[in-house]
Amino acid sequence: MAKKDAPPHWDRGMRERLLRGEAAALGELYDRFASLVHGLAHRVLGDEQAADHVTREVFAHVWEHPDAYDPRQGPLRAWVAGLTHRLAVQRLRATETAALARGGPGSAEELEHRVCRASAAARADYIVHAMPAPLRAALELACFQRRDYRQTAADLGVTEDEARRRLRLGLQLLSTAHHTDVPGAPSHYGGAA
Repeated sequence: MAKKDAPPHWDRGMRERLLRGEAAALGELYDRFASLVHGLAHRVLGDEQAADHVTREVFAHVWEHPDAYDPRQGPLRAWVAGLTHRLAVQRLRATETAALARGGPGSAEELEHRVCRASAAARADYIVHAMPAPLRAALELACFQRRDYRQTAADLGVTEDEARRRLRLGLQLLSTAHHTDVPGAPSHYGGAA
């Protein structure tokens, strides 16, 4: 039997509650996703105050436009992450463009490179945190603790074949961070908006 708050059921219910204007639903949504939103915004912008602003903007948008989310297009978590990414990139681009217009250092090309790097880093963070725990655990052992697949298998208590499979799948998911789309996320999560 599925858990009561399994994503598709919870996502649909949350959308309905937001459509009815339930302030408690927004509070619940904030409690669940605020750290994700703030973390992604901070990863793109590199600035605490700007990330706070984007976080407020994301939840204001959700409150004002709950019908913009379609559960058939994917999980609410991915939609919120995509919205965060888009708004953070827009803010970064506007801030950097304004700095260039005031005679700041750099060029438009360098600006686009910074935006692309920040976008890829935010997508990589999202992918790592959204991937299944067994894949994330294998990657953390291999990447951060410098374990090979044999040591990873022993640490996780799985076969070497299973450890290789988890590492391969985790790395395949992570490699998509530089692509324009994030697997499992709506197409609008992709490229720099």
